[in-house]
Amino acid sequence: MATINLGAIKFNWKGAYNSSTSYAVDDVVSSGGNSYVCIQAHSTAQAVGNATAYWNIMSSAGTNGTNGTDVGTTLTTQGDILYRDGSGLQRLPKGTANQVLKMNSGATAPEYGTLSSDYVKLANGNVTSGGSFNIDGYFTNTYNVFKLYIDGQEAWLKARFRFGGSTFTSSNYVWVVDYSQRNSSSNSRGDSGGWNADYMPLAYWSGDGSREHHHSEITLFRPWDTGGYAKNIHTLGWDYNSNETHVSQSNGFLDGNNYETAMSGIHIFPTSGNFGDCTWVLYGLKG
Repeated sequence: MATINLGAIKFNWKGAYNSSTSYAVDDVVSSGGNSYVCIQAHSTAQAVGNATAYWNIMSSAGTNGTNGTDVGTTLTTQGDILYRDGSGLQRLPKGTANQVLKMNSGATAPEYGTLSSDYVKLANGNVTSGGSFNIDGYFTNTYNVFKLYIDGQEAWLKARFRFGGSTFTSSNYVWVVDYSQRNSSSNSRGDSGGWNADYMPLAYWSGDGSREHHHSEITLFRPWDTGGYAKNIHTLGWDYNSNETHVSQSNGFLDGNNYETAMSGIHIFPTSGNFGDCTWVLYGLKG
């Protein structure tokens, strides 16, 4: 029977290329991190990479991390993030506490930084019981408008301005309330106001001794201003007890020379007695 030479029926790994070794078709060698397959048998030195009539490249070596393709080399510290720029994988070192991940100004890569906002939470608090409380030290010219949200229980709440840490109680507050009322048998709408009072209401409710719940949204405009800007409050209020529910809108301002005094805070107190529980949160609005 005749013998048929099939040649190599699989790749033959020969290790590192050696110029003094004879190679047959389908022999495979390594050189410089690449691998090459022999496509023409030869017994003389035919250097891989140069003698293309004898060798074809099978695989190319990476750059061992020098271009960022080795993730283990690129990421070096706990918290690092991997991203791609115009040339390859890059490392973004972790940010500092409370920073956020955002896009850079050129919209080309991520970065860590602090977000700027036109609506910023400044403070919040909870008063479990008491006759009054103060919210001081937050009215700076970083913000032109301030929003204060108050939720109170068992009390009809009122407000007074504070200047330099002292509560202003002189009788020259001016306020008016437009309210709507509803109970189980009737409803009404009206207004109630006071001139030369010593407070401004945060909701309309005269109180009848029953358990009440009260919510207010308070807007203060430029309370820090010393150039004659009116010290004023605008409120949206809602309160209810076992008999009636009231929705109100009030506007009040301080009449007199205190326009030119910077307001340092606000004093919150009930109509009488103590409130059972009250929470508040203050926001600043830029503009």
